[in-house]
Amino acid sequence: MKFPLPILLLSLVAALPLSAQAGPKAEALAACLGDSTTGKDRKDLARWIFIAMASHPENKDLSNVTQPARDGADEAAARLFTALLAERCTVQAREAIQAEGQAGMVTAFQTLGALAMQELMSNPEVAAAVGGFERRIDRAKMDAALGGK
Repeated sequence: MKFPLPILLLSLVAALPLSAQAGPKAEALAACLGDSTTGKDRKDLARWIFIAMASHPENKDLSNVTQPARDGADEAAARLFTALLAERCTVQAREAIQAEGQAGMVTAFQTLGALAMQELMSNPEVAAAVGGFERRIDRAKMDAALGGK
């Protein structure tokens, strides 16, 4: 069974919550993907996701990605996907496709995308940047709405 690669790749970019309906074969594939990638692999994947997201018209002003950088990220992602599916996790990928179809593959790769994001979030500079919005939150309004102090 051939799975649609564009949908698989888009599932990495989408910040959708993981499906609670992941079956055992998708879980096994997700575990293999996580165990079979290095920190560098996950950073390369996060870089590819960032570049893809920077392509959106509303994000283009936030990044000045060059074509060589885009090509390099595409090449690294292609090498990683090939290695994962054709070498490192072949059995698990085949079983996930056969048992759970496209949904199993999407769920497994969403897990890998989450690991890639965790790889970046562990950097103190990234964590500080993500937390920067906190000082702008209207705490009184949030507390009133959510029943806090």
